[in-house]
Amino acid sequence: MQLFETERLTARQLGHEDLPALTEILSDPEVMKYSVRGVCDEKATSEFIDWCRACYSSHGIGPWALLEKSSGDLVGFCGVSPELVGNVEEFNLGYRLGRRFWNQGFATEAVNAVTDYAFEQKHCESVVAIIEPEHVASVRVSEKAGFHDYTIREFHGRPVRLYRMTCQDWRRIHIT
Repeated sequence: MQLFETERLTARQLGHEDLPALTEILSDPEVMKYSVRGVCDEKATSEFIDWCRACYSSHGIGPWALLEKSSGDLVGFCGVSPELVGNVEEFNLGYRLGRRFWNQGFATEAVNAVTDYAFEQKHCESVVAIIEPEHVASVRVSEKAGFHDYTIREFHGRPVRLYRMTCQDWRRIHIT
């Protein structure tokens, strides 16, 4: 079942039919360079899909499969999911794209669509993006999508930028 679409992407829930293609993406050390999880083998990817499906059931959101419209290929995933930050559960923006889809605007396209979906359809009050400062590409993508203010926090033992976009911020940026 399709959740939303953009000019070049469709989004749906991840399922175990995505395991081979997603394992290929998540086992790439360059894709996972800034992941607290690290590189994922098939077992870890299967557990990730199970976790995503649990998020869909418990919160109605989670990381969603991104498919390229023209080919039907799995580009990666993008979504918001529950994440404990300090002692507070936040809705955290997360995404991973296969390397062959980098530097083509897919990440920005997906992040814009996901934040629209989170605020319009799921009525999230805020969404955070947790990014290591050295991850310049993700900093750029999040800032293009409207995440501007951040604080420096520690997350899984690493210094990160914690960006926050509230529903009010999103309305100011996206609704004219």
